[in-house]
Amino acid sequence: MTARAAVILAAGQGTRMKSPIPKILHRVGGRTLLDRVIDTVLETGCERVVVVVGTHSPEVRRLVEARLSAGAVAVQDPPLGTGHAVLAAGSALADFDGDVMVVNGDCPLLQPEDLDPLFSLRAAGTDLALLGFRPTDALLYGRILSGPGGEVLRIVEARDASQEELVVRDCYAGMLCADRARLFGWLSRVTNANAKGEYYLTDAVAIAASEGGRVRAHYAPESAVMGADTPAQLAQAEAVFQQRRRTHFLSEGVVMPAPDTVHFSWDTRIEAGVQVEPYVVFAPGVSIATGAVIRAFSHLEGAKVGPGALIGPYARLRPGADIGEEVHIGNFVEVKKVRLDRGAKANHLSYLGDGTVGAGANIGAGTIFCNYDGFDKYETHVGPGAFIGSNTAIVAPRSIGAGAMTGSGSVIVRDVPDDALAVARGEQSNKAGWAATFRARKSAEKAARKGKAGP
Repeated sequence: MTARAAVILAAGQGTRMKSPIPKILHRVGGRTLLDRVIDTVLETGCERVVVVVGTHSPEVRRLVEARLSAGAVAVQDPPLGTGHAVLAAGSALADFDGDVMVVNGDCPLLQPEDLDPLFSLRAAGTDLALLGFRPTDALLYGRILSGPGGEVLRIVEARDASQEELVVRDCYAGMLCADRARLFGWLSRVTNANAKGEYYLTDAVAIAASEGGRVRAHYAPESAVMGADTPAQLAQAEAVFQQRRRTHFLSEGVVMPAPDTVHFSWDTRIEAGVQVEPYVVFAPGVSIATGAVIRAFSHLEGAKVGPGALIGPYARLRPGADIGEEVHIGNFVEVKKVRLDRGAKANHLSYLGDGTVGAGANIGAGTIFCNYDGFDKYETHVGPGAFIGSNTAIVAPRSIGAGAMTGSGSVIVRDVPDDALAVARGEQSNKAGWAATFRARKSAEKAARKGKAGP
């Protein structure tokens, strides 16, 4: 198979997003637009990936270097059009022998099956393969103009098209594939003799065709090539992504009575037989094992949920939450970086941060693992079968032994041995008649104030 490489165009300033965050670093499904496109091109088998960035967004460059390497960065400076952007990647691919695919970095819904046909066209003898689409409303998209045999002659921008050309529904998605040497050869002959004074990638199409090159297009679904240039378009892309994930999980045996209310991330993993109630949010890093039930209005991030566990309603699982088999995490319980073993329960109004809870332990309502002193985090370890009374504050680092108990309302500042009872609260004293005397005094004061006020 011919070697494959990709050039991802990510140098745009994204001014229409009106955000201090570079457009390419906004997220769909909890993953940046650029990461999503990198994922996709790698899945198509590209062994080399070069990302063209601008000098205005050092954050984008840092992402590319961390994700790929410093050698995967090409800088376009100054920005002189899409053709110029691809040429900026020339030196990074100077030693590459194979097909180069040019991809837009702001198309978060692209999938490998949308791009693979470009390589298939190349293998079938096409010199320059284009990615097109047929939108519901062509608006200002460039039109792909083809001859009688289906070979592409050129691409015309909407503002330069005649009325006859504007009737064409075949539009260019901004992505193409060709042999590296021929692609950069065509681009080297592109000029900036246009109103904007820019070097357009689309001009390479007419040059290739005029030299006898075979140019053909594959047409992807409109949703696949959807860009995200504005907050509204970002929301539209998110909606498409979510619908795809809902359809996927329903087909895989996940039960969701109100799927349109459930939100997933790019890496959410849910096994068949899981039930997800309405208004649940899966942030990145969540896996759910079969038989678990995620009740309504729960939020999970960076968490692992074991078989048969019961989560929520209104539960929050934060990164590092490791919920074991048949564990119950109830309403308004927050878990962060805690492992709960089989059958443990925390059913009401508690915060469990940093530590472990042994099998079968019961965490009473209002329990707090006091894990932070303003500088460092400390762990709490509750042994198997322990019973933590309601409204217990455990000041970490602490260990509660197997089978131990704490009295309700206790503040635990020392370790508790196995099977011991720890009670740490002020001694109660009852003052006979005090409440009645208090009420009588307050009533008299109130009456006196009313009398002074007069009728």
